[in-house]
Formats: sequence, C-alpha cells, structure tokens
Amino acid sequence: MRYSLCDGWEFTPQWSDEFPTGGGEARAVRLPHTCKELPLHCIDSEDYQMLCGYRRTLDVPAGLAGKRLFLQLDGAAHIATVYVNGVEAATHRCGYTAFRVEVTKLVEPGRSNLLAVKLDTSENPSIPPFGFVVDYLTYGGLYREAWLDVRENGYITDIYVTTPTLTTANVKVATDGAPDGAKLEVSILDSAGKTVWAGAAGKANVPDAKPWDTARPDLYRCEARLLAPDGMELDRQEAAFGFRTAQFKADGFYLNGKKTFLRGLNRHQSYPYIGYAAPEALQREDARILKEELGCNAVRTSHYPQSQYFIDECDRLGLLVFTEIPGWQHIGNGAWKDQACQNVREMVLQYRNHPSIILWGVRINESLDDDEFYARTNAITHELDPSRQTSGVRYLEKSSLLEDVYAYNDFSHNGRTPGAKPKKEVTSDMGKALLISECNGHMFPTKPFDTWARRQEQALRHLRVQDAAWKEHAGCFGWCMFDYPTHKDFGSGDRICYHGVMDAFRNPKLAAAAYASQGEGAPVLTVGSSMDIGDYPAGRMGRVYVFSNADEVALYKNGVFVTRLCQNRTSSLPHPPFVVDDTIGELLETQEGFPPEKAKLLRECLLAAGKYGLAGLPVSYKAKMAWCMARYGMKFQDGVDLYGKYVANWGGEATVWRFDGIKDGKTVASVTCRPSAKLHLEVKVSHTSLTEGASYDMAAIRVRILDGNGNPAPYAQLPVSFALSGNAELAGPATVTAEGGMCGAYVRSLGTTGTAALTVHTEQTEDVTINFTIKTKGEEKWN
Repeated sequence: MRYSLCDGWEFTPQWSDEFPTGGGEARAVRLPHTCKELPLHCIDSEDYQMLCGYRRTLDVPAGLAGKRLFLQLDGAAHIATVYVNGVEAATHRCGYTAFRVEVTKLVEPGRSNLLAVKLDTSENPSIPPFGFVVDYLTYGGLYREAWLDVRENGYITDIYVTTPTLTTANVKVATDGAPDGAKLEVSILDSAGKTVWAGAAGKANVPDAKPWDTARPDLYRCEARLLAPDGMELDRQEAAFGFRTAQFKADGFYLNGKKTFLRGLNRHQSYPYIGYAAPEALQREDARILKEELGCNAVRTSHYPQSQYFIDECDRLGLLVFTEIPGWQHIGNGAWKDQACQNVREMVLQYRNHPSIILWGVRINESLDDDEFYARTNAITHELDPSRQTSGVRYLEKSSLLEDVYAYNDFSHNGRTPGAKPKKEVTSDMGKALLISECNGHMFPTKPFDTWARRQEQALRHLRVQDAAWKEHAGCFGWCMFDYPTHKDFGSGDRICYHGVMDAFRNPKLAAAAYASQGEGAPVLTVGSSMDIGDYPAGRMGRVYVFSNADEVALYKNGVFVTRLCQNRTSSLPHPPFVVDDTIGELLETQEGFPPEKAKLLRECLLAAGKYGLAGLPVSYKAKMAWCMARYGMKFQDGVDLYGKYVANWGGEATVWRFDGIKDGKTVASVTCRPSAKLHLEVKVSHTSLTEGASYDMAAIRVRILDGNGNPAPYAQLPVSFALSGNAELAGPATVTAEGGMCGAYVRSLGTTGTAALTVHTEQTEDVTINFTIKTKGEEKWN
C-alpha cells in the first residue's frame, strides 16, 4: 500500500546538525515545495542555492511490525541525504529521478519517528548537470511528491512490459523476498477494466488489442499478483502500457509501421515563482497545451527526466516523448560519469513502461564526443530496455554516432539561409535517422511585446525549419515551448530566455499559432499583424502572413471581397502559411469598374508603389504606369488618388480588414482587424474545481488583454491585480504588469474544502471573477 507523505513537513533554509533530531527552527510546508519562491525577472541563481532541511514525523502503528517500509522521494534537487531518527539512511545524487530508501529497520513501530532530509540545492560540480554554466535555472527543494510504501516481506519490485507486435506483450515481473512455492499471476486489462488476457509472466497474445497511437492512445493495464503457497495475496502491483511499435529508420520514424513526422517542442519543467514545484494538475496541463493548443505530436524533455504525471498525460493524450539524462554540455571526471551512468539506469527503469516514450537520450546535451563514456550509457540502456532506440543531442556535425538516431541541434537558419542542413552534411551514417532536436531559440529571441514584424518572423522561422525537415528528417523539435529564466551568462538583460513560442505563463505568442496551424483539430486562423497603418513605415504594410489550417482564406476590405490568399504550393508543410501580398485583388474591377486588363496592370503598379513607395518606384513600374496612363487616358492625379484609396490611406478612414477561414466550403473561423480602444480581459483557467488529493492542487491562470475585435492587444502593458478570497492562496505577487498584453498567476489549495474567488482587475477593463470549489478525494495519506 502506498501512502502520501506530502503533508506535515517542516522546512529550514539553513541546515544544522541538530535538525534531524528535532532541533532548530523550521516552518510548516507541503510538498511539492520550492526552497525559495522567486520573482519573474532578474532572478539571482544564488538565491535558491543552499544547504537546507526538511523533516516530518512518521507515526508507525505497532501493527506494522514485520512489514517492510520504503520512503520514496520523487524529486529532491539536488543532493539528498535521508535521516531516520537521527541515523543517516541513504544519499541520492540526482535531482531529476526518484529514489527509494528502505526504512524498515530504522523506524520503531508503535511510536513517533522522525524523518529528515538534508538537501544540497547548490550547483554542485560533482554531479550532472553541473560543472560549468548551464542555460536554465536548476531550482531546489523537495519539488515532487513523497510516499511511504508498506509491503509484506515478499513483494513485487518491478513490472516491465514490452510490445514487440501490436497484439503481443512480453511481461517481466521481478520480486523480492518471495517465499518458496509462491506464485505470480498476471492479467492484462483494457481501458474499461475488462480482463483480456490472464496467465503467467512471459508472452501474452491479445488478438483484439487496440493500438496506442497519437490519434487514439488506447491504454492497457498489466496487473501482477504475488500469491503465497496457501493462495493468500502478498502483493498486487500494476503498470500502464500501450500496444505500439516505434522504430526509427534511415528515412524517418515509424509508429505502428506508419511513417510519422515528429512535430514537437522542447519543454523545461519550470514555472514562474514556484520553480520546479508544480503539482500533478499543472504537469498534466502542460501536456494538454502541447497536444491540444499547439498541435504537437511530440515533446522533448530538455534536459532531464520530468514528472511522471507529465509523462502519464502524454500517454493518455498520445504525445510522443524523447527524454534524456540530466546534463548540459559539460562532462566531468570519472565519478561524475559514474553518476551519469546511474542516472541512465534510474531514468530507464523508472520510465520504461510509458508507451509515449519512443527515444532515450543517453548523451549529455550538446557535449563533445567521448566514445568510452557513451558506449557505457548506450550499453546500459539497451540492456535495461532493448525495446527502444537511443539518441543523444549534439551540436556537432558528423560526430561519433554510437546511438541509433543522430539528434542534431540545427541552428543554421538565419531567416535567409535554408531551413535546415542536408542530412549528408550532418551525419556520416546515412543508414540511421536524423532528428532535429532544437532549432531557432537563441537565434531569434522574441518577446511578447516585440514589433509585429519580429513576432511574425519568429513564427515563420519555425515553419521554415519544419518545412525543410519534412524532406529527410525524422522530425523537428523547436526550441522551445515557453520562455524561461536562466543564469546571468545567457538570456536578455532580465535573465530571461525569450525563446518560447509562449510566454512563461503559457500564453501564446504568434509562433504558437504557427504550430497550432499544422494540426488538424480545432480551426486555427491567426493574422501576423494587427493591420494598423501606424505599425508600418510610411504606412507601407509589407508582407503579412496568416497562419491557418483552413483550406482557403478569403480577404475582405470594409466588407467587400478582395481576394483569396495564396500559399506556397511547393511547401512540404501540411498547412503552409497564407500570404497577404495583394490587398487590392478584385477591387479595381468591382469598385472602379475597370476592365480586367486595365485592373491587372494598375494593380501591379499600385502594389509595387505600396512596396517601394512612390518615390522609390523602380523604373520598370514607372514605365508601366506611364504606358497605362497613356493607354487609358488617365491623369497623374488619377494614379495618386488610386494610390491613396487602395494602398496608403494615410489620413483616411481606418480600414476594416476581415479574414475568413474556409474549410470544405464553409467558413470555420473569422478574424476582423480594425482599430479599437475597447479593451477586455480574457482569463483562462486550467481548472476551477481544486481537488486535495495526495497533495495540494493548483490552478494556472492565463490572462490576455484583447481589443474590441477579440485580437491580442500587445501594447497594453497595464498593471494587473489579482485579489483572492476564500480557502486558497495566491502563488506569486498580487500585482503584475501585462507584458505584451499577457500575464498570469497561480491559485493553490490550502488543505481544506470550501470555495475561493479570484478577481482579475485593470483600470481599463471590466473585472473578471473566477470562482473555485475545493474538494477532497480519498487519497491515502499518512498522518
């Protein structure tokens, strides 16, 4: 039986030798916990580096004498030493994998015992990922959940399920302390709980099994029971899995035998204010955002294993995962490498049943070649999980390839160069798959409040790399899902890497629409510019793009049809962006009554004037315009009037532009662009029913300021206040500034049931109030 140990802890930021025996001052905390809440900007990484302590009592009933007790910590950043009743029990030297400590002989049943954890949250160079500078913050704390596992003397230690075919499962079950004559019974159950196979561990044939894939991720459960010779059940454990095959070949990635292009993003596990300490609901919400809002079918967990809840949700939603060991460029000494190999073992053993995981990253991210070291990491992985292939992320071309897939951070695209390097220039082994593991990112950092042109260019760069990758790569993971704080050696002046397609609160930048538009889910229609004349030099619009998964996009000016926008028909993308390169279209014919030949010639000249300006019009267009005036008896002023009416419009009535997305002949989405001074708040909440389970619950609040047309208002840099009442608390400050018209907050439950209300306020909008209910579920907790 597993019990939650997330409540009842005390924390001190300053460890002392008397702390594990009850001495020293401490304050009450709940897990997940960050050792230091931090601001959004200008974080000093020294603030969360400390030698701190956690402790809690553990009342063990006398009736548990003879049972085996295990303490499990899912995430302790970064070097954790566990004490039981003042006695050192174990040390774990990785902040990104879980660890278990048997405490059976250290606790006394029938009395109150004291657990304590000494936690070194510093960037200690003796363990990965440390030893040199790291381009992300490595927040400290007991930032994932804690558990107490109560077992019989004979118990199941592991279940490992592989699916060599779509109807076959190989089941391995490991035990410890099982008595002579004990028996294992194994069952496979479908998503409805119906048993579809039963027998002993080994090969299981399920002829009617439903495959797990990105469109329909059917999950099964393998249940193992350990029975004593007399038939009494000693232990029962289960593991979720899916019937699926995953293979990288020279020409790409195949899921269940079907070639599948991996379109994904890199994800860090950090959040504003709370660092790594995000509970189950927020972990699952990130997976949902990637799949449902960004249209991704894959994610890379850069640069370390991430929450089991996040991976569970990837299993449930059908989101493919490339996960890797902790590290960033630096390779340390022999002891450091030994720890990295231990990290490989823990990663594979703890995550290998997840059907969403398709690739193990067994190199230190962007490190130099070290064949002896990486021969070890590959061998460990293939021994523990022969069912999956390996890779390792590198920035090197034609480096030593010991893994099964060449993963390459391709930052070659600069806006003018090709989207990606040809495969033959990157790897010497053309017989293995090539995967773009990162692109863009630091090559074009983009803030939510940057100009429309820069925000649009960020979106286009992501699509250009994807387009190039479709030709001969297995997939492409853009850098990255959201903006994140970093060390002083990286990032902007506020120590933020503005590399995300979303801001830190998961509000979408324009580049998010580029990803969403490649999916086949809900209609997507996002215009790259607000179409406000004052945003364009000399009123000349330049090239605007529309990101949409519609079949067609129709453009209207002041309610009158202009044209259907064009796409690049040579693109490999499922949905290339539409380009607004003709804002005159049919208007000269429908509004001026010009014949087609005259309208065509004048349209060319006017569009050229819009691009170059009247003064900078190339000689060829000047000649065309002169010929047109002579041919049709037009005066110079006629051309000037047409230019003012259809191109410049400076000083005239503001234009109303409308974009209609059409799919299967029907309008499925529409966007209107026109000046608007009426602002309002869009407040999206991850969930409003907070549930106290193994730990506290937390809701993410995403806020955008929109104009009267429902479009983002990126210049609305307004103060936003959050007023919370009731049985919940706010994580982070009560007043923030909307950056690019966007911000966010987090609401956390307090351990009691009831209600809470959050009011979001600015001086220029109507308030928005979100009501929460707080309930409990029957999670087994230890007193």
